[in-house]
Amino acid sequence: MVRSPHFLQYSNLYGVGFLAAYIFINNTINATSDIMEAQRLNKLLFEWWEPFIWEYSSALGTLALVPGIVYLLTAYPFNFQAMGRSLSVYLLASLIFSVLHVSMMVGIRELVYWSNNRDYDFGLLWYEFLYEYRKDLLSFAFLIAVIKGYQYFMAQLKGEARVLQSAEESVQPQFERLLVRKLGKEFIIKVSEIEWIESSGNYVNLHINGRAYPLRTTLTKLSEQLISQGFCRVHRSYAVRLDAICSIMPIHSGDSEITLKNGKKINLSRRYKEQFKSLLLIDG
Repeated sequence: MVRSPHFLQYSNLYGVGFLAAYIFINNTINATSDIMEAQRLNKLLFEWWEPFIWEYSSALGTLALVPGIVYLLTAYPFNFQAMGRSLSVYLLASLIFSVLHVSMMVGIRELVYWSNNRDYDFGLLWYEFLYEYRKDLLSFAFLIAVIKGYQYFMAQLKGEARVLQSAEESVQPQFERLLVRKLGKEFIIKVSEIEWIESSGNYVNLHINGRAYPLRTTLTKLSEQLISQGFCRVHRSYAVRLDAICSIMPIHSGDSEITLKNGKKINLSRRYKEQFKSLLLIDG
């Protein structure tokens, strides 16, 4: 398997970084193109810095709205079985996107021009908004395509685990192995190799040797399934394998900090302390 724990751990930050780099490079090219075109026609009717303000203010407004698009895709995924409703939701979202983008863009420009003792004229409001909305609609669709594409790529890179079990097993089977499909291949991992578990929406991430494997289940259900195999819930978002613990240190808030043998530090919430202590004594 490909070892890329750092990239997988900070994949969202890398994704934002890649997108920001693309947008700013593209907008820098647009700004320099405006200057070069004006100079070629001997019609440089603006200061050299103005195209950069126009383009970068748009870039900053766009990036600020990316979390909103991610939320939209998560909370209201496009449903092809109810296409009319989904199209209506996404069309309304694109209008909101454009209004917010134009507002931030113009606000930044007004501030920069004011600081330079200049006035910025956006033009006739309804006409300019219609002009901007045409471009924003394309940007909105582009961002959705990029985000969905990146999410699919990361899903393939991370892989997804599923429990190896027979049809006769109970609702909460005791399992020892999981099957991971990753980059077109299938691998078997042992439950005893899992160091800690992290809740992530409708999934939990199984952390093994710096890698994270998503499994579609809840942390509550999984921690109950694995309690007999030496796992304990220590936080509303975390569970750990007791054998993977190196040390435990109380902190001033009343919680404690668990340090795993791999150096990972995890919070032990007061809510789970009694259960943790009892299981630790049994395990010992």
